[in-house]
Amino acid sequence: MKPSLTLDILLEEAVKFAEIESIYDEPLLFGVTDGKAVGTYLEQKFRNYLALLYEYVLGNSASGIDFPDLNIDIKVTSIRQPQSSCPFKSARQKIFGLGYGLLIFVYEKRDDHQHKTGRLNMQHTVFIDQRRTADYQMTRGILSILANEGNADDLVAFIMDRNLPVDEIEARNIAEEILRNPPEQGYLTISNALQWRLQYSRIIQMAGEVNGIIRVR
Repeated sequence: MKPSLTLDILLEEAVKFAEIESIYDEPLLFGVTDGKAVGTYLEQKFRNYLALLYEYVLGNSASGIDFPDLNIDIKVTSIRQPQSSCPFKSARQKIFGLGYGLLIFVYEKRDDHQHKTGRLNMQHTVFIDQRRTADYQMTRGILSILANEGNADDLVAFIMDRNLPVDEIEARNIAEEILRNPPEQGYLTISNALQWRLQYSRIIQMAGEVNGIIRVR
């Protein structure tokens, strides 16, 4: 009987996996420049690696994340432009967070033309708790308004000025919720689109310095 996967084990194994991957030459990656293809390769390889050692529930289209039992999703991104996309569920995600944590692998890809292999040199492995997955500027502005005794009208004006994809009625509902339950400071940069575009430069920079953002490796 294999042991169950826990958050602590996941982070420990992410370190081991990143170290192994950083010295592994993969013919399938030679010449591959599509970041999505690289990400799919690494995510599947990590999940298969874990499945040999631990029991865990596989993510599916319904859950939308890789480890639904742990409420964590894997993201893989290049150090050249550390970003990725994720499903848009609600405009509130930009204020209150995505609703799940992220384990982020940041790689630098190099090709060996002589041997026709590719290598992913893992530059950073970072975990961000779901409490910190809101948008940095959005939450910073909201918390500043609250600190200066702002009211619902101030919050609605700010939300509309930031072009959050909501109408004024929903903006009012969100403002009232903020007053009842202020968000925590987020550290992602989340761009509005049909899918959220997550950018990780600040996460990489702040890892280990902010509660809820862990530099795993």
